[in-house]
Amino acid sequence: MKADIHPKLNPIAFVDVSTGTKYLTRSTMRGSKTETIDGVDYQVVICDITADSHPAFTGEKRFVDTAGRVEKFQSKFTRRR
Repeated sequence: MKADIHPKLNPIAFVDVSTGTKYLTRSTMRGSKTETIDGVDYQVVICDITADSHPAFTGEKRFVDTAGRVEKFQSKFTRRR
């Protein structure tokens, strides 16, 4: 087997932008900043959406405006004589 072909695992802190929740794990990714948590230096990776803020995991209902869709479709694709 070849030596030193695998990427190095680093301690990573994934941070959710909207909630501020931190997920501490290991990954081959590298962050732009480092932060010391419980004596361990974690590389910080900023995430827009995580399980803490995604509507599929939180059960949050979002209002989607469906009124007028049929009328918009009909006005767009009806033939004018």
